[in-house]
Amino acid sequence: MKVIVRDAEIFRNIELEQLRNYLQSHGWHFDRPFLDNATIWLKQEVQRSQVEILLPNQKNLGDYVTRVSEAIEILATVENCSQLEIIGSLITNYPNITIQGIVTQIASPNGNTLSGEITLLGVVVDKLRPMNITLTDHKYILAIKAYTERLPVLCQGDLIKENDTFILKNPQQFRVDEACYHQEIIASPN
Repeated sequence: MKVIVRDAEIFRNIELEQLRNYLQSHGWHFDRPFLDNATIWLKQEVQRSQVEILLPNQKNLGDYVTRVSEAIEILATVENCSQLEIIGSLITNYPNITIQGIVTQIASPNGNTLSGEITLLGVVVDKLRPMNITLTDHKYILAIKAYTERLPVLCQGDLIKENDTFILKNPQQFRVDEACYHQEIIASPN
């Protein structure tokens, strides 16, 4: 079964440059402009003859999400993989996302301040991925507690992908995931 993605916010956060680079690296080539707002990309396929993708030129177009969604759907069909696999390789930023995960690593505090970088293992689009977060004060202490006690956490921020590494910038509302924590306590009888 292949998952069909319907979340417009995911498509809205796919950068055109990333999508163009993906097309070029997977055997697609620019064919021609389409009116003033799009370009046509082609790929020669043995079983399907020629396949076409209509790619918008700007993110502010009214049909941007629709066109990117269609492009991802076509890519998934041509490459015989899930839309999530393709989206996972295209996402370079996702503002204001909430990530649930487990703290897997804590760096030593920065100098004399109570702050440092942690690594959180959480689901991004399609699979578990590590992401780095710099936390300060109470949030850093809470991360240490979550790490030592293996507690699930939630954190909201702006997810950025730099050099194949995910970074959660502007972390807010870093907290223990109370819902999971309480379920775990209830499920494990003492």
